[in-house]
Amino acid sequence: MLLLLLFVQSSLNFRHIGDLIKVNILYLIKENLYINGMAATTHLRALQALELAIRKGSLKAAAEELVITPAALGQRIRALEDYLGFDLLVRGRSGIRPTRELEAAQAHLSAGFRELQTVSQLLDFQRVHEVHISADTDWAELWLKPRLARYRKDNTNTQFCINGVGDVPVRLGQADCEIWFSESRDDTAEDLLFHDYLLPVSSPGNTKRISKLPIDDRLEGFPLLHLDCYSRSPGSIGWPEWINRHGYRKTAPGRGIRYRQVVQALEAIYSNAGFIVCGLALVQEQINEGKLSLPFPITQGEWSEYAYRVTFRESALRRSQIGQFREWLLAEANMTRQQLSQMIGD
Repeated sequence: MLLLLLFVQSSLNFRHIGDLIKVNILYLIKENLYINGMAATTHLRALQALELAIRKGSLKAAAEELVITPAALGQRIRALEDYLGFDLLVRGRSGIRPTRELEAAQAHLSAGFRELQTVSQLLDFQRVHEVHISADTDWAELWLKPRLARYRKDNTNTQFCINGVGDVPVRLGQADCEIWFSESRDDTAEDLLFHDYLLPVSSPGNTKRISKLPIDDRLEGFPLLHLDCYSRSPGSIGWPEWINRHGYRKTAPGRGIRYRQVVQALEAIYSNAGFIVCGLALVQEQINEGKLSLPFPITQGEWSEYAYRVTFRESALRRSQIGQFREWLLAEANMTRQQLSQMIGD
């Protein structure tokens, strides 16, 4: 199939001739929708990343809103720069700012995404059976996923898209709700889901192995795996802090492989490759199923200062299935809080 693509030259190209606008006509076959090695479908994501980075003032803040890593966001922008043949951002110690080339198009870029947001909102009510969620990856995979399977049984007509993946395609604009692990955001209407309780976790096999060792040296010689996802939380504990308080090992408590996410580290735990300090709420289902175990007394843990929190778009809550999902989510989170308190004895 032959496709005719009209490219109206934008202000990025600076080649207006009087009152005329130069128009490029490209003939492409359906099987070859690539221009200079960059897929046409990726332009919009790259422009979205660029607009957010400028508006937020940093790649990190933009990446957090899109629930991707700053490196992934930077790759999207660099791909667009490679396609255009010039830089779009100046990166410095004080942050980022648009280059001269981008300044000429910046107002149009911002206006374009504002219009897309308006379109998304206007069409939103036509997607009455969809719930779009932007969430902390570990929380979505370990806490939400097993519970969502139960929710689906009673709500068979509701379809989900979580972090861009699911029953329905990702859409432009904001998600219906956002879940994050951090402190409270003063500028948003949010609900507290739960604080997590950090403590050592292992495979049942490793728990059995160390139970036969002298109590003072039970962790000596065993690999300790470390998580970076809790390091931003004030007062959070990792292996060095936990061992300093409770013992069980005398050497190198900070040595070992580091993981950015709990999901990644658990693959190693399932293979008997070591021990990890992580949140009990996230792995409660796996413990109940016998996939994981607690190698030390449950009282030897600490509550996280950060908590999992959720905010729903005000316009999304006008749809009945969003309100229903919110009520269910808060009820499940309340149940988690109660279960943790009962298990720990608080």
